[in-house]
Amino acid sequence: MTRRAAVPLLLAVLLPLLLLVPPADAQTSRRPLLIEGTTSLWQRVITRPGAVLAPRPGETARATAVPGFSVFYVYDRRDGWLEVGETANGRTQGWIAEERAIPWRHTMILAFTNPAGRDRAMFFRDAETVREAWAARDRAARAAAFRAAGPGGPVIALEPEAHVDITRAFYLLPVLSAELMEPELGPPARLVEVVSAPARPAPSRAGAEVLRDFRAAVVFVIDTTISMQPYIERTREAIRRIVSRIGDTVVRDNFRFGMVAYRDALDGRPQLDYLARLVALPDFQAAPDAILPRIADVREATASTEGWQEDAGAGIKLALDEVKWSEFGGRFIVLITDASMREPPDPRASTGMTAADLNALARSEAKQVAISVIHLRTPEGRADHARAERQYRQLSAFGAAGTLYYPVPDGDVTSFGATVDVLTDAILAQVARTVGRPIAGITPPQGEVGRRIAEQTEVVAHAMRLAYLGRVEGAGAPDLVRSFTVDEDWTDPTPARRPMEVRLLLTRNQLSDLAATLRGIIEAGNAGRLAPETFFGRLRGLAAAMARDPRRVAELQRVGGVFAEFLDGLPYRSRIMEITEEEWVAMGAGARREIINALEARLRLYEEYARQPALWVNLDRARDPGEAMYPVPLAQLP
Repeated sequence: MTRRAAVPLLLAVLLPLLLLVPPADAQTSRRPLLIEGTTSLWQRVITRPGAVLAPRPGETARATAVPGFSVFYVYDRRDGWLEVGETANGRTQGWIAEERAIPWRHTMILAFTNPAGRDRAMFFRDAETVREAWAARDRAARAAAFRAAGPGGPVIALEPEAHVDITRAFYLLPVLSAELMEPELGPPARLVEVVSAPARPAPSRAGAEVLRDFRAAVVFVIDTTISMQPYIERTREAIRRIVSRIGDTVVRDNFRFGMVAYRDALDGRPQLDYLARLVALPDFQAAPDAILPRIADVREATASTEGWQEDAGAGIKLALDEVKWSEFGGRFIVLITDASMREPPDPRASTGMTAADLNALARSEAKQVAISVIHLRTPEGRADHARAERQYRQLSAFGAAGTLYYPVPDGDVTSFGATVDVLTDAILAQVARTVGRPIAGITPPQGEVGRRIAEQTEVVAHAMRLAYLGRVEGAGAPDLVRSFTVDEDWTDPTPARRPMEVRLLLTRNQLSDLAATLRGIIEAGNAGRLAPETFFGRLRGLAAAMARDPRRVAELQRVGGVFAEFLDGLPYRSRIMEITEEEWVAMGAGARREIINALEARLRLYEEYARQPALWVNLDRARDPGEAMYPVPLAQLP
């Protein structure tokens, strides 16, 4: 963790929270106070440093200290004191002085992105400095000066050098307020006021020593439909070459391959044999060459599939689900295909997820996998190339590294082989560099494509090193009191270099509510396909069935009105939420179908989040499963 010497007393929260013994069961029928103007949002507060829990208002002699930045529900207010509880189930822990608590209306937080390839985020002591500097012509120069100012400067803390994994070292950067800055001379950005609550950090180890245990896995996901045999053979050759290269070197203990084969939906074509099949897992319990006999019998299909598209999503999803990625620091998938992937609403898209959704799943905290795509642009598939490129650029997006999409003109086998060799060499070289055990004989790549692969792999590998160090060393968020930051990079405000993203802490119950609402909207859209004017009537019925505020049901003028109140007032723009009844009827069947398809894909993503226990964290001692929380990026809301 990096701090400025001028920072005043900085505080960290210890989880689980220090709590008093819960009161008797008689309290369980109580509910927290509602936020004014709402019917379902409970009042919450974040404790300031020095807060104490008293048995009754003002009885500080019998009070118990509370860690700074703890989160509580508010049950009562009396004489400048708040009666608080850890959960909304009616059990309270005591009273906190109101002056020692900060109201927290929305459970919005900031989450750091991986710092590889960008500048570390700065946290400022005042908002006006940020506003003025962001609007200046010399914004980047001012940012550099802020970083160099040292103690007493406007920057009171920096983001940690190692990546902070929010699922392994849970931390809070609660958003107290946010405003959109739109200067005349520069790009827009959010000015965000935050306080932080990092979890307890793990003991630190020397970075070089930690990295010697770094292990990497490369899993090839390969299209095995008709016409793919030459590429299957060449991929096997690349694996054999790398296995032979690491031979008896010490890196043999740090690097393994795996393979997944996929085809397409069987649908009356049993000759296809399988949709997706796990050929080999990356296995450190076996020698590196143990994979060779496992992949020796991989062959192209003997029967053709319907159309040109294949279900690449099935192969990617199988690799993400079946490989124990948590065992590896370097996490790489390489997709090899000559066809675009099936996406919703195609009924043969087995995962029900788009390329962008699969990318979000791969980049989620539970996976943190980089997907590279080698796209064989064969003459036979020329009509499919544009669609495939669009999909695979989305699938392979990786932060500051850009898109890891590598097309092979004309599907030339020799060019393909060179691309596979350069990519596997680059990954191996980065692993060897990470563990401090160089391998002789890896020559620098030649040509523009080779250099781009090497440069991008270096950025990806650096990101994975930072993430690995963050996990092993328990990196936490910077300890702040109250500060201001910007959700964009000061020198290059593009999405790939964004240092943090605004997220909404949703409980399992809230995510379940959100998913149920999406299902209802999808059903209403499908039922009213031939009569779109009935859509909003169905939405009002849905809102009533889900026990929404009767006033919201009666006044429902936009699709967003059917959702629960926890989405109200969030600083994000949603095409779907703002649709009015008149716009829905006027937009046409194709546009309506596109919206329903997008909601179906988003629903599949929520279902994936719900079924992965590693993503969820409990802040309450009772460990109520419904109150476990996951920080959903605002960009992934409906």
